[in-house]
Amino acid sequence: MTVLGRLLVRYLRPGWALIIGVLVFQIAQSLASLWLPTLQADIIDDGVLKADIGFIWRTGGIMLAISLVQILCAIAAVYFGSRLAMGLGRDIRSDLFHRVVAFSQREVGQFGAPSLITRNTNDVQQVQMLVQVSATLMVSAPILAIGGVIFAIQQDVGLSWLMAVSVPVLLIIVSLIVVRMVPAFRAMQRRIDRVNQIMREQLTGIRVVRAFVRETQERARFEKASSDVMESAVRAGNLMAIMFPAVMLVLNVSSVAVIWFGSFQVQNGDTQIGTLFAFLSYMMQILMGVMMATFMFVMIPRAAVCANRIGDVLGTEPSVAAPARPAEPPVPAGRVVFDHVDFAYPGADDAVLHDITFTAEPGTTTAIIGSTGSGKTTLIGLLPRLFDVTGGSVSLDGVDVREYDPDELWKRIGLVQQKAFLFSGTIASNLRYGDAEASDDDLWEALEIAQARDFVEAMPDRLQAPIAQGGTNVSGGQRQRLSIARALVHRPEVYIFDDSFSALDLRTDAALRHALDERLPDATRIVVAQRVSTIQHADQIVVLDHGRVVGIGTHDDLVESNETYREIVESQLSAQEAA
Repeated sequence: MTVLGRLLVRYLRPGWALIIGVLVFQIAQSLASLWLPTLQADIIDDGVLKADIGFIWRTGGIMLAISLVQILCAIAAVYFGSRLAMGLGRDIRSDLFHRVVAFSQREVGQFGAPSLITRNTNDVQQVQMLVQVSATLMVSAPILAIGGVIFAIQQDVGLSWLMAVSVPVLLIIVSLIVVRMVPAFRAMQRRIDRVNQIMREQLTGIRVVRAFVRETQERARFEKASSDVMESAVRAGNLMAIMFPAVMLVLNVSSVAVIWFGSFQVQNGDTQIGTLFAFLSYMMQILMGVMMATFMFVMIPRAAVCANRIGDVLGTEPSVAAPARPAEPPVPAGRVVFDHVDFAYPGADDAVLHDITFTAEPGTTTAIIGSTGSGKTTLIGLLPRLFDVTGGSVSLDGVDVREYDPDELWKRIGLVQQKAFLFSGTIASNLRYGDAEASDDDLWEALEIAQARDFVEAMPDRLQAPIAQGGTNVSGGQRQRLSIARALVHRPEVYIFDDSFSALDLRTDAALRHALDERLPDATRIVVAQRVSTIQHADQIVVLDHGRVVGIGTHDDLVESNETYREIVESQLSAQEAA
């Protein structure tokens, strides 16, 4: 509840004008509701019973005018409340998005992508709905309840004891039910995360599911997760189903009690008929005020759970943060130095990388090779600060990458990851992720270097050819070459290719490497590869084994002097090719 309060205070503060509007119109509407029963009693006692037609018309006209004002105030209050709630949802979603975008892979892995999606959609929606309902009821409910008590006592003190019984009974029932709702809603949100996770896995890995004929098992897994959500929703729904009949029971019993005991007072001449009707109306307003508050009580537990989940994301600072005072960017050159670098994942017992030291000079190609799990991808992820080193330093042009302004750092680095990803749009829109101002000639030049010009020219729409989300409408090799072209459009000083040539055939691989050497002679190229043929012409090759550098040199030198590298070569090439 505390987190929910802080969240509301933080995001509702800019909407103070809307809040004032809601308060003004809700107060006016509630006061009008409280005034009407008194006028109704006057019509019955002073008009109908005394046959004063003029009084009835005058008072009825006043009631009609008040009713019209009440309707207009209700419309205005709902309008302002909706604007307030929608603005709050917009601002929370925006802040959540920007915080998640700033997360490193460490934080994304900590929360999980499905959970982050749920928090930015369903969780925000629950808080937004609470604000919208509260804007309609938060003022009316207490005014109707408290004001109803005051007006009812003014009408008939003798029946006031009924309120002292009905209201506490209603509050006890509601409180007992709401307390049990909190765990149910907390479990529901976790299970919605699970449904999103399974759905995301199945959509992303649909080809794997079909290749291994696992549709039945995956369907059963999804149905299990969906059934879990249903069970939580049914449990919460059962509690809500108990609440409203209980409220109506108290309300109706109270009405019968007012009429029963009031009828004796009317019979004895202690109370007038109009007064009895007014007291009954106020009694209904009191209980309706409590029932309206019940709607809020029903939503508060779930909104509180969602607010805690939102607060967890907003309260998590990215482990890779911008420096307070970024260093003055040096003249771009592209010299990369790994100086005694260590890295360990959070919570891991052992470090992944140990004492890594090497230098990648401008205009050269540095290759990194090693067995699976040796730390190659983790190593090159330290340069663009996907992670931060836990020991040593990584510098670019003499400045530690942690001292750069992040935008300046990323401007100098072009990263092509092993798993190529394209955005929905066109070939041109994807390539212009590298440079929004790039001309068509720049795009064609990048496509030519990436060995992608031929198949793009063969497409009917060429640069405007559509690309599906993730690039699923092009082959793996085409997707990889388009990703490389996107990095080339970026024109950085340092290119990082994380096993980016694995989807290419040997001929295309060789042509691409030759084009990179010829067209980008001054750029620093760092290539992670599993295939020896991709890196054997590199200026230097860094051999990793279990997170340690076990050799640095050219292909010929390492074949002669490094056993680990020689084993890799012999596993891929014949003795003659190795020589």
